[in-house]
Amino acid sequence: MEAIPANFGSRRNEDIALDMMKFIASTTGYGRGSASTPGFSGSSSSKPEDFAAQLIELYGRCLNAVQGAVKR
Repeated sequence: MEAIPANFGSRRNEDIALDMMKFIASTTGYGRGSASTPGFSGSSSSKPEDFAAQLIELYGRCLNAVQGAVKR
């Protein structure tokens, strides 16, 4: 019988933060700048570079939140 690794079934913080970022961005329209979108939406810039920068910032915030939750 093979031993089951200790981290079997666990997910990395980066994967959890990525899923969290995708969920927040898709449900709130984060970074799209549409005034008709309910919830929080970032600045109203329409350039792809600005949108990408906002998503990277959101990912960093999600990763910090996940890492902070793990430390408790």
